[in-house]
Amino acid sequence: MQQLFLLARVAGQDVAILSDHVESVVDITAVSPVPRTARAVCGLAALRSRVVTVIDTATAIDPAHPSSPRRRAVVTQVDGHHYALLVDMLDDAYRCELRPLTSGLMPGAAWAAVVAGVIDHDDRAVLVLDLSAVVARTAGGERVAA
Repeated sequence: MQQLFLLARVAGQDVAILSDHVESVVDITAVSPVPRTARAVCGLAALRSRVVTVIDTATAIDPAHPSSPRRRAVVTQVDGHHYALLVDMLDDAYRCELRPLTSGLMPGAAWAAVVAGVIDHDDRAVLVLDLSAVVARTAGGERVAA
């Protein structure tokens, strides 16, 4: 069965995000740092009269990944809390069929816990990013919420 996916790029890797998990796509302007949070938590931002936790997705996936200034984000809700997950780039939405992940497609061991499968897009395999898993990794399995 085909589903709608938003294509993005995180840490130089093309990824797909199930559109059912995307509340909105935004540009983050001002972020207020929060002391004593995980390295992947950039801080808090106000979006449409609500506070969201801003997460550097690349750092959440692989803590060794260098931080870089990103402003595009995918907003999602996990366990009643809103998160803005920063991405390098966003593309468009496409209908594709989710398939199980096969060996040899993972760009590195750090990605294994955040990939929910694969889709075929433009004759290439694209990893499907599990946003809930990314949020869970921000603090070593503990969720960080605003």
